Amino acid sequence: MGLYTLRRLLISIPLLLVISAVVFTLLQFTPGDPLDAYIPPDQVLSAQQREILKVDLGLDQSKPVQYFKWLGRAVQGDLGYRIKNGQPVLAELGRRLPPTLLLMGLGMTVGVALGIFFGIVAAVKRYTLLDNTLTFLAFLGISTPAFLAGLLGMYVFALKLGWFPAGGYQTPGQGGVLDILRHLMLPAMILSVTYIAILMRYTRSSVLEVLFQDYVRTASAKGVRSYRVIAKHVLRNALIPVVTVIGANIANLIGGAVFLESIFSWPGTGQLYLDAIDSRDYPMIMGTTLILAIIILLANLITDLMYGLIDPRIRFS
Repeated sequence: MGLYTLRRLLISIPLLLVISAVVFTLLQFTPGDPLDAYIPPDQVLSAQQREILKVDLGLDQSKPVQYFKWLGRAVQGDLGYRIKNGQPVLAELGRRLPPTLLLMGLGMTVGVALGIFFGIVAAVKRYTLLDNTLTFLAFLGISTPAFLAGLLGMYVFALKLGWFPAGGYQTPGQGGVLDILRHLMLPAMILSVTYIAILMRYTRSSVLEVLFQDYVRTASAKGVRSYRVIAKHVLRNALIPVVTVIGANIANLIGGAVFLESIFSWPGTGQLYLDAIDSRDYPMIMGTTLILAIIILLANLITDLMYGLIDPRIRFS
């Protein structure tokens, strides 16, 4: 497993290079002069002053040279400085990343647990009213965009019912773990909706396929209780394709977190990313993209390693 992990990490390096190069190239096609992002709106510079500033920032060099200079600094841990406030990009991401990981972690945990549970229930109660109801709700969850679910959830559960705060990370003057969790619950639950719906559908399909295998029938014929048959014989063999879906949807989870952080004023990297795009903060856009890409690649590596834990017959070589 160690050799497999090392090989996967080495493969991730060229992937990160391609991702960063693509994002850097796309930024070059954005309208306007990149130099304008460094000049305050109320300040007017002469042509000579603009040229001096362009040389100081290295914007007079060719695009490939600019990219490889950025890459060389990034390898050393220097992602540059924000255009907006002059703060180091890495330090800013270090402050914003923990709230994002907290939101994604809880959303993913709830999504995986409830998605697998409802998928098993739908498979066991197949073609009944309960199965049809869960299937309808799953399709509804898959079809609802994250930003729409966020607005509806805020309106119903925060503004109308008052069960949760309407936004923010913590109540001013209070703080504490319980207060943070109270603010976290609503965006995390909404973030998990799509995950629950997708995993429920795949779990139902996978469990139905395993339910009619001979070894399951044999276990049932021997008098093993139904819940033990499901937990010990069915679920473990049905989880392999489900784990694949979990890993494949991590990027969607990050995309949903970006919108929900903006809606709920959650101080994470998603809100920071949208702010960087709005203000054309190129160093922050590049740095955030790189960090999020690393998170996605590492998360997919972890899901791949889970195959061996679920099915001992799988060997990594």
